[in-house]
Amino acid sequence: MEVVDLLIEARWIVPVDPAGVVLESHAVVINDGRIVAVVPQSEAASCFSARSHKRLEQHVLIPGLVNLHTHAAMTLLRGLADDLPLMEWLQRHVWPAEAQHVSEQFVYDGTLLACAEMLRGGITCFNDMYFFPGAAADAALASGMRAAIGLITVDFPSSYATDADDYLAKGLAARDQRLEEPLLSFCLAPHAPYTVGDGGFSRVLTLAEQVELPIHVHLHETIQEIEESVQRFGIRPIERLRRLGMLSPALIAVHAVHLDAHEIELLAQQGCSIAHCPSSNLKLASGIAPLAELAAKGINIGLGTDGAASNNRLDLLQEMRLAALLAKAQSGRADAIKAHQVLHMATLGGARALGLEARIGSITPGKAADLCAVALDEFALAPCYEPVSHLTYAVAREHVSAVWVAGRMLVENGQLIESNETGLIKLALLWQNKIRP
Repeated sequence: MEVVDLLIEARWIVPVDPAGVVLESHAVVINDGRIVAVVPQSEAASCFSARSHKRLEQHVLIPGLVNLHTHAAMTLLRGLADDLPLMEWLQRHVWPAEAQHVSEQFVYDGTLLACAEMLRGGITCFNDMYFFPGAAADAALASGMRAAIGLITVDFPSSYATDADDYLAKGLAARDQRLEEPLLSFCLAPHAPYTVGDGGFSRVLTLAEQVELPIHVHLHETIQEIEESVQRFGIRPIERLRRLGMLSPALIAVHAVHLDAHEIELLAQQGCSIAHCPSSNLKLASGIAPLAELAAKGINIGLGTDGAASNNRLDLLQEMRLAALLAKAQSGRADAIKAHQVLHMATLGGARALGLEARIGSITPGKAADLCAVALDEFALAPCYEPVSHLTYAVAREHVSAVWVAGRMLVENGQLIESNETGLIKLALLWQNKIRP
């Protein structure tokens, strides 16, 4: 009998790969932070001796959720300036607050708060874009969380860097210091076509090809962004990036709300990924992305929360529900996007966009044991005919009962094991008093 670290038995297991599969009364076998096997519970009992045993009798076990786009440190700006259009929100409120307050400590503390919120909701990996990426990386590590850290680039100076070259140099230095951290990966993160010039994009592309990193960029988020691009460059942003050579399987296009048929075809042909952020798109009145059309073209799609300043919740289960419902309304077809597709977006789709599909995103032997257990045992969730339907349309993040990252349990019985929740609240209040005395 093989001795292993952990055996998790669950009423339902949804591996995500193969697609559409729901396993009943199975077990996940884990050793050294990796999945060894997924087998019927009777086989697990006869073949494995586990040092630790977790029984989830009325739960569904899924891969840890992957938040494909966020600005984690912006939890400290949650609710600062609500109910405003994107550019007014940015130019009159967010950017001035950032200019005054963003520092290494701000980013560390804000990311620490975000990690606790995300873990509590079943998110085990997030793709970040913000200043002081080294501080964000350190906060993720302190939380035990997996993170893809974006090395941000903009053309204007900030408290972090002075110009595009300085942003890239500092970002690469932060990456080089943490290359051996198994929970970290990195992206190049030019902010948006309206904040990065052609020269900055060219330098990003050269680096991406040299060090083989994904490129994470806001793209076609608003009509205003597109109109300004036409005025400045004579072309729409996607066409501008195409001419610069930026469209490729390395590109993660964040939002991608306003697309014509040719642009959707172009993204599909070039193998780009989309980070779909439905709550943020709605809150900032950016629009409703053509999710059904994107999926029909075979484009890889992941889900993102965006930052807490433009969403107010880092809740990927909520994004799953919204993504499915909006796609039905936008397309006029109730079957446009189905529950299993949305779960794929929230897990393997995000992992694939980050180049991490060989490590995370599905409950597959050999992959890291990044897992999320959702309890379906309360009356408000009864009856349960199909657990993936419940995950998409019925549950909330409050139903997440257990979370593991690389086999390490970080949430148990719905509570964070290693984070001091009282201390996090005090930390947030301290920053609130600084930002708005």
